[in-house]
Amino acid sequence: MAAQKLSFYIGTFLNPKDDESSDYYKTGLLVTEATDAGARILDLLPLERGVKKYGPRMTGRNTTDFGDALILPGFFDMHFHWVQDDVSDMPKDSLLEWLEKYTFPAEMKFAKRSYARAKGRQFFKKLVAHGTIGGACYSSIHEHAVDEALKYARGDFVVGNVLMNMNSPASLTQTDAESIALTERLIERHGALHCFTPRFAITTTPAVMRAGSALADRAGCFKQTHLSETPQEIAFVLSIYRKLPGFERVRSYTEIYAKTGMLGKRSLMGHGIHLSPKELKILGQTKTSLIHCPTSNAPIKELGLGSGLFDFRKVERAGVRWALGSDIGGGPFLSMFDVMRSFVDQNKRKHVSGATYVKALYRATLAGAEILGLNRRTGNLNRGKDASFIVIPLNGLKLPDEPELLLKRMIESHRGNRAHYSKLITAVYLNGKRQRLNS
Repeated sequence: MAAQKLSFYIGTFLNPKDDESSDYYKTGLLVTEATDAGARILDLLPLERGVKKYGPRMTGRNTTDFGDALILPGFFDMHFHWVQDDVSDMPKDSLLEWLEKYTFPAEMKFAKRSYARAKGRQFFKKLVAHGTIGGACYSSIHEHAVDEALKYARGDFVVGNVLMNMNSPASLTQTDAESIALTERLIERHGALHCFTPRFAITTTPAVMRAGSALADRAGCFKQTHLSETPQEIAFVLSIYRKLPGFERVRSYTEIYAKTGMLGKRSLMGHGIHLSPKELKILGQTKTSLIHCPTSNAPIKELGLGSGLFDFRKVERAGVRWALGSDIGGGPFLSMFDVMRSFVDQNKRKHVSGATYVKALYRATLAGAEILGLNRRTGNLNRGKDASFIVIPLNGLKLPDEPELLLKRMIESHRGNRAHYSKLITAVYLNGKRQRLNS
């Protein structure tokens, strides 16, 4: 029997457990064991205990000392549009106007495969450098753009092409038959890595949502779309659907998705800000998840779309699962550190209790893995999981006794220069393999 091949990592560790707790080791030791697929976590413990337990097996060749650098599990970004990275800093006075003026023209460029390939190589390199190793991704309508995204993505991602069959620019509009056939091909090619993705009810016909939902359910695929981001969007959706056969008496945005098969355990609804108690009850009963995108929903002066504040307490009381997303390019930055800061800041301004950094860390890591059904393998640094983690130098920051205060000091020290969050991470390990971040 071959001997265990172990690797050892020394640093400051935070290991998210739930909304209220994280394991915290000011000086800790992460022990990983090589496997055929990469490496899995064998142990996480205080350094002093770790040296007593593993000292004879620790050598200069298998031990990496990161000093007081902070080590966290990699992030899960549960709602982002990889094809919108170039419009993340465009003016956002109105969601629907922003889509028409900037987003749709940007996505039209992906019709050319060579463009999609170059952008895919660039974007997913950038994404892993931000410490994001999993999540749910929106592509353009183009089949090859999904292929390129899945080709270059590093980690655990589901990706889907947005489906647009009505109320869309001519060059981004497909027939119902084309959308359904495309969904069939992508599921056949990528299996459960394909995510059935109507852009939102405004642009996708009920027939496509029903047929595609059935295909996705049979294949065990996830489904994602947008729900109740702004009052204007909701009013427009209802004005459209109440004129369609079978929807004349529809009472809410959520009911439209219920009637088209879009809700369920594998369904991810982006935003969900303006939801009634009845809608939340439907989401809870169907086990549908909400993905909160605070930097995108933030006030316009903070580079968001000004959509409103996500009422996470009401969502939790309704028993609805939720996680965090960057919503790039509605959100201005890819960093989940910025997303965590925005979540805490917005709730603090509204005097909402419970929006802590410990909670934000859980919702940016393990909560996403749980929603995707991957939490037995990844999402935090528990024993037996993939050795996937990120390293953030603390540059002499005095270590407090509580994880909440550590995250607060580290994240808020960069509030004045949000773009700097993209530079905090110096190392990313994916299943035990250190990733190349600058090539």
